[in-house]
Amino acid sequence: MLHHVELWVPDLPRAVRSWGWLLSSLGYHPYQEWEHGRSWRLGPTYLVVERSPAMRADGGHDRTRPGLNHLAFHAGTPARVDALTRQAPAHGWSPLFTDRYPHAGGPDHYAGYLADADGFEVELVASGVEPEG
Repeated sequence: MLHHVELWVPDLPRAVRSWGWLLSSLGYHPYQEWEHGRSWRLGPTYLVVERSPAMRADGGHDRTRPGLNHLAFHAGTPARVDALTRQAPAHGWSPLFTDRYPHAGGPDHYAGYLADADGFEVELVASGVEPEG
């Protein structure tokens, strides 16, 4: 089981705005807060966004380079995925693969893909989706 994920971000207030909305919408609760970071928890797993003073390189995150490509979250029903995907731009997220929504991951996979202003991508996966056809 995953314990936690820590994302180093270039702008903490911006990350708190976008990630705070998303994680709260998915049932996570504020967990920790300190000068350079915040975390949200769901069960035993938590996610951290931090503008660490230990960061040495500034080049931004790019999901197409080696490293983290995206985080995928269980997001509930297809209607819930649709609602979150619609609401996301007002909270700093941009939809991805809109020409193939909601089946960008394949015909049997219902999901919304979003990217925040720093290039971090999330996949909001619907549960209980029956294959089409």
